[in-house]
Amino acid sequence: MASREAAGTPPESVISIIGPGMKVVGDCHTDGTIRVEGTIEGAIHAGKAVVIGKQGSVTGNITTQDAIVSGRVDGTLVAESRLELQATCHIEGEVHTRRMQLEEGAVLNGTVNMGETKAKAAGAETQASKAQAAPPATRPAAAQA
Repeated sequence: MASREAAGTPPESVISIIGPGMKVVGDCHTDGTIRVEGTIEGAIHAGKAVVIGKQGSVTGNITTQDAIVSGRVDGTLVAESRLELQATCHIEGEVHTRRMQLEEGAVLNGTVNMGETKAKAAGAETQASKAQAAPPATRPAAAQA
């Protein structure tokens, strides 16, 4: 009989579950998927996906590729690829995603940024601040109109 180690299960195919009644205080990191049916007080970083069930609650920032939210999120949610907000969800905070599906009944109080994700926008801001901080001799000349 083959074990997971022998089969070579890739980390991105692993699903971590925070079950009903379970509370995690602290940050959660995984290369795969995390499913939240309980409560997390802290940031979540999942390489593949985050699924928040109807009774699930996250107080903290979420960063992932894809997200499906049925429960509650208080914080910034960054879904690099796709975000699905189901009818029972309640979000208080910023949302950054390329594509979003919003079901009737979902509550979203905050700002929505679509297209360029927060991670890419933060990288652009860092490059802009470096350009402004550069000595005048190394700054590119501004185009004159």
